[in-house]
Amino acid sequence: MFEGPFSHSILKRAQAKGHAVIRLHNIRDWSVNKHKSVDDYPYGGGAGMVMMIEPVVRCIEELRSKTSYDELIYLSPDGELLTQGIANQLSTKQNLLILCGHYKGIDERIRIHFITREISIGDYVLSGGEMAAVVLTDAVVRIIPGVLNDETSALSDSYQDNLLSPPVYTRPADFRGLKVPDILLSGNDREIAKWRYEESVERTIRRRPGLLDEGHESP
Repeated sequence: MFEGPFSHSILKRAQAKGHAVIRLHNIRDWSVNKHKSVDDYPYGGGAGMVMMIEPVVRCIEELRSKTSYDELIYLSPDGELLTQGIANQLSTKQNLLILCGHYKGIDERIRIHFITREISIGDYVLSGGEMAAVVLTDAVVRIIPGVLNDETSALSDSYQDNLLSPPVYTRPADFRGLKVPDILLSGNDREIAKWRYEESVERTIRRRPGLLDEGHESP
């Protein structure tokens, strides 16, 4: 589930350039029985299985003995909602350890005593935390300085400064009568920047007005 996303595009480039190191750890490697089990039935009954405390903690403790982690993140539907601000913040950290939940989740004692931050990528439930971990990793790694060819690109993405990105166009300037706005062809950088800001604000008001709660000032 990880090899494809981590071996292509931006994440592959980030690792090749030495800007990021991504390591995968299989919790089953720390299982304490011959069947390599990492889950069991929940106390108190109920449907589903729960990831056991012992293999998870054994994994965490061994990794911590070799590396100092700034955050131990658990991907969970009831974690704080991932935002661009959180991604920006995490991109400044040195080392992150991400735990992917599965089944009905993990033993609550792990969350209480070992996890430092819980993050959700949306108000829905996935079969496991693997895809959420891929999303989080991509969101964080792509804004590390040097990862993108144009370092200003990430700074103009949607949600930076709580605004959606403005409309973008490329060649041809006239396709079957569908024309690119004249301002973008003017060469006037100041007016183009103003137009883009105004378009970002208008689009945000129309599509995601809640992002504007903190307010913005025109450049």
